[in-house]
Amino acid sequence: MTGAVEPLHPTHGGTGMLVLSRRIGEEIVIDGDIRVAIVAVEGLRVRLGITAPPYVPIDRKEIHDKRAESGCQADLEICASLV
Repeated sequence: MTGAVEPLHPTHGGTGMLVLSRRIGEEIVIDGDIRVAIVAVEGLRVRLGITAPPYVPIDRKEIHDKRAESGCQADLEICASLV
């Protein structure tokens, strides 16, 4: 793992961005129960595998933005039909 952008706050949750280097098969753990694994690297594309509790919504940013625009963040089952 390599360093990070200088944090604006010395602990996690600050407004800085932590930048990590990982190899295929390695993982990053967030808050103990969210895991992000590097599955593959193909050219400029990186495939990620994400494991999280069912109450944690996981979306690509463009899907997240679309749901937010339509005001559907509260009920993801109803919102799924809008995407």
